[in-house]
Amino acid sequence: MTRADPDLLAQLADLALEVAREAADLVRGRARAGAVVAATKSSAIDVVTEADRASESLIRARVAARRPDDAFLGEEGDDVEGTSGVRWIVDPIDGTVNFLYGIPQYAVSIAAEVDGEIAVGVVIDVAKQVEYVARPDAATGALVAQRNGEPISVRGPAPLEQRLIGTGFSYLAETRALQGRALAALLPRVRDVRRLGSCALDLCHVAEGLLDGYVEEGVHLWDHAAGALLARAAGAQVDTGVGVGGGTLLLCAPSHGFTDLRQATREAGFWREYPAGRACSWSPAGPLFPFPG
Repeated sequence: MTRADPDLLAQLADLALEVAREAADLVRGRARAGAVVAATKSSAIDVVTEADRASESLIRARVAARRPDDAFLGEEGDDVEGTSGVRWIVDPIDGTVNFLYGIPQYAVSIAAEVDGEIAVGVVIDVAKQVEYVARPDAATGALVAQRNGEPISVRGPAPLEQRLIGTGFSYLAETRALQGRALAALLPRVRDVRRLGSCALDLCHVAEGLLDGYVEEGVHLWDHAAGALLARAAGAQVDTGVGVGGGTLLLCAPSHGFTDLRQATREAGFWREYPAGRACSWSPAGPLFPFPG
């Protein structure tokens, strides 16, 4: 955990939650009005809506007004350099395809990084109006995870064959084919698999015990910065490596079951490369480092 000034961390957490709430209200209103596709990115099915852009513009403006010297990394806009040592990492709508189709599983995700370490995370489930927050405890300084203000923790130990695993797929057809084969190999070894469509919320579901693990290739820092911090604060371990398709692969599971799931996903073929002892491994007792984007 970062040794940043506790008052600064409290201010960042309060601002992240305040701005995320406002962005979630905006997105909720746009959902009622109907989603409009503005552009595509990596493929024809990787869409950006007008609501994505409006949400990120709002978040950028609110943060800049209060903290003009901070850096900013958002999914839909240009990176902004800063001088304060604080960087905001934002996904204005995580789960854009769900949003486009009216499936109520998408989120606003905001994380604050201090001197290179992610210290604060907020994920708001827009449709269900559920707030997930990871922040240092005011009394002890320990990292805590909350759902609507109440503490959350990962699910208890279970054999691999009784674990429910979340996953997701790349927007690139050739990578999806490789991921499908790996998933087919994993499926007989676990209770079942869920593909819910939002990396940030999948990580929150691990944090609150609704999933026993999560594995996905093709994630970016803005997808998982806040959610992975929440999972870690709730007792999970998170790590990244190179997936079978050559992209960043993220694995998250309760610390007590992480090793078994990591081995199972390696044997199933999810990983192209897993560097043992990698410094970006997260565990409740270990240091917190940002993942590569």
